[in-house]
Amino acid sequence: MNLRLDDSSITVAIVGCGGFIGSHLLDAVLERTRWRVFGVDLDFYRLQHRLNHERCEFLCADLADPAVVERIAQFPLVVNLAAICTPSRYMGEACEVIRSNYDHPAALAEACARSGAWLVHFSTSEIYGRTATDSGELVEDESPMLFGPVTASRWSYATAKLLTERFIAGLPGLKWTVVRPFNFVGPYMDFMPGVDGEGIPRVLANFSTALLRGEPLKLVNGGKAKRCFTSVHDAIDFLFALFAAGGAVTDSASGTAPGVFSQAFNVGNAENEVTIAELAGKMRSIFAKVRGVDVSALPEPQNVSGEEYYGAGYDDSMRRMPSVAKAQRLLGFKARIPLDVALEESLSWFVKHYSVEQ
Repeated sequence: MNLRLDDSSITVAIVGCGGFIGSHLLDAVLERTRWRVFGVDLDFYRLQHRLNHERCEFLCADLADPAVVERIAQFPLVVNLAAICTPSRYMGEACEVIRSNYDHPAALAEACARSGAWLVHFSTSEIYGRTATDSGELVEDESPMLFGPVTASRWSYATAKLLTERFIAGLPGLKWTVVRPFNFVGPYMDFMPGVDGEGIPRVLANFSTALLRGEPLKLVNGGKAKRCFTSVHDAIDFLFALFAAGGAVTDSASGTAPGVFSQAFNVGNAENEVTIAELAGKMRSIFAKVRGVDVSALPEPQNVSGEEYYGAGYDDSMRRMPSVAKAQRLLGFKARIPLDVALEESLSWFVKHYSVEQ
């Protein structure tokens, strides 16, 4: 597969290009390459500055449409970012979450197998399931997974994503790579409830909203869970390392090659691990700095139970620490942006953007 960055004949299909990661990827493709972009999503409000770009074609459509799936698969490189991925929806819309994260990507994978496209599919770190506070690194091809009870609909997203990975890995003739993100953060992440979305966004946008509205940050179950937060800029650098490796190999007769095909990669920053309570403390300090106020003037965080905050069926993983050895070994990639830098960029953007919107 020839994926030279200066090859203007290449078109990459970005499914979910109007989303958080997709908008950053689209910008990077236009800035770092001469490729064209075929972008698919249900809205493009993050891409107003790109809608008339001469190298972009946008389609407002859903993967539920078989004709759309077939059209996407005709391009040589397909990056699938489309998903329902907010925790509040896992409980209330479990069936729709499963359709979004299994039915539709499975159909896309089958179409890519038929066309010969390379499918870069975004999965999730949640496929590792429920882990304990003292659990070690999560290794792509070794770590077992344990999900909560069937009645805990919190796991609808993770089980659908895991089934998609199983399906993709077993699909004959498919060139595939799976990406497992570990808490990507940055500008354009999620939404502000009541302004450009409804429900409860992921933790960073959740805390940013509370800070901007002068409300206490809610620490679910005391904020004891640990996460490794990763700058979206590191995530984009990973993808370009992946594209470079995929373009450098020669496909064998079977349509696979060592290195990047038939591989799942953790993408995270193991040096950026904090508890959610520690994250709240950092964000309060950064917000006070951005706004030029004393942190003591901000409301103190409040503890809430998971079921009280998210509803019945809530469950959680206590720690997600990625092994990043495979990405380093096969791609020479390692995340580099420190947590405080990523948080300040994210929160500064959020404050500037939504101070105007409100």
